[in-house]
Amino acid sequence: MTTTAPNTVVARGLIVLLMLMTLLPFLSMLSAALAPQGSYPNGLQWPSDPQWGNFAKAFEVARMDQLLLSSTLIVLGVVPVAVLIATMAGYGLAKLTTQKYKWLYLVFVFGLTLPFEAVITPLYYEVRALGLLNTRFAIILPLIGLYMPFGVYWMRAHFLNVPQDLSEAAQLDGASRWQEFLFVQVPLARPAIMSLTILLFLWTWNQFLLPVVLVQDPMQRTMAGALGAFQGQWGTDIPLLCAGSLLILTPTVVLFLAFQRQFVAALMQGAVKG
Repeated sequence: MTTTAPNTVVARGLIVLLMLMTLLPFLSMLSAALAPQGSYPNGLQWPSDPQWGNFAKAFEVARMDQLLLSSTLIVLGVVPVAVLIATMAGYGLAKLTTQKYKWLYLVFVFGLTLPFEAVITPLYYEVRALGLLNTRFAIILPLIGLYMPFGVYWMRAHFLNVPQDLSEAAQLDGASRWQEFLFVQVPLARPAIMSLTILLFLWTWNQFLLPVVLVQDPMQRTMAGALGAFQGQWGTDIPLLCAGSLLILTPTVVLFLAFQRQFVAALMQGAVKG
């Protein structure tokens, strides 16, 4: 008991320190966003007269309503399709693949090593050849493919941890493979699917590189991608730029806080084990 208490205090102190270090940039952005327009905030300093209207101004000049719609359409085009394909592929690789075809999994593992920056140039020419340049499909279709290595790896790891007895019991009851997948495996995989959905939503919503390179119209990009055009127009107005950046961050923070229990539950179940 005498050694446990100091260790607990140290652990909690480190957690608080880490939390403060994480929140410090956001607090700095908030204080800068509340400064008068056209001024240059001097470090982390709460303004004497907070200008909350900067958020409304940033929402208006950046046309956040259109950006919200564009980001929502892109997310709806990417996340459900990517999660569906990753779930089916993960199940197939974990439960249906024989030893002869285990090398297919290595292809997806190799895909995890490829950064977006390494494929952006050939991707640009491919999208242009398909006639999809400067459309939302130029973002949606590549992201679905680029998310597959991680998505399949994530779901395969979950299905590997599901006892084989459940599959055998379903087959003894006369269930087909599709019935087993839909009514046995998918309900058990709900935490892993939920956490994968949250991750893909965050990555898609915050996607910056692909929208900037493949789409010229800022109103057809994600909110993070449109931030580049907003910065070019209002880069000298630091308070307005910080206010716009915080508005872009808000949906992802709210979503994570709303579904953090499901996300932690998937991690605790060992969703990435195996």
